[in-house]
Amino acid sequence: MENSTFIRMIKVVLFGAGNVGTRFYQAMNNNDGIVVTQWFNRSLSAMTLAGPNTICTNDLDDLEPADLYLLAVADDALPELVEKIPVGSAVVAHTAGSLSIELLEKHPNHGVLYPLQTLSKKRDLPFDQIPLCIEANHNKADKILRQIATALGAPAQTIDSRQRQALHVAAVFVNNFTNSLFAQGERLCAEHQVDFGILQPLILETAQKVQRLLPQQAQTGPAIRNDQSTIEKHLQLLNDPIQKKIYQLLTHAIQHKHD
Repeated sequence: MENSTFIRMIKVVLFGAGNVGTRFYQAMNNNDGIVVTQWFNRSLSAMTLAGPNTICTNDLDDLEPADLYLLAVADDALPELVEKIPVGSAVVAHTAGSLSIELLEKHPNHGVLYPLQTLSKKRDLPFDQIPLCIEANHNKADKILRQIATALGAPAQTIDSRQRQALHVAAVFVNNFTNSLFAQGERLCAEHQVDFGILQPLILETAQKVQRLLPQQAQTGPAIRNDQSTIEKHLQLLNDPIQKKIYQLLTHAIQHKHD
């Protein structure tokens, strides 16, 4: 019957104790619909948040049976780990944005549970603000991954490997690169003895504006106005050649898009 794969309490073996693995553990631990029976990591000292009902291990020979083996490890560590995990009935899923579901082909039931969010151990972000991108090779895997999302209170949608890889690149642009630009702004403020905090309302409004408008519609500044006088003044102010290149490249990108 179709409901035969519905599991009331999902047993999870979690792999990885980095930012993603730790945040998943924190959300899953003591969750009414999930029990993390085992937490695997190469360094046992990294699993400081493990509860009394979770067995910590760094030995793949000690893996216990579970409904889901969730691999929240670094991308370059995934292929070797996937090969070493015994083939069985458990759903095996990874959390990587840039890697295909095909990496897990040797396991009969497999999938992807990709959190589209910036995650840090020290920031407790609720999972209702963490979209989960789901891909599965089988109905059983899909149901278990969706049960995980429901138990965590996370919005979920089906995203295939090609779409997920594009989303991962887009996320690098809107998050990683943007944060790097924040760092450049903070550095400029420090060089000129200005408190970086004065820019925080602008940062917030920039993020809030794209909740209502498309980024292209929200664009402002000297580049879109083709204000060459201001652009030249800004370039003269910048002493760091890397900052100059960043400024020139982004100015060109804005003007090209809005020609």
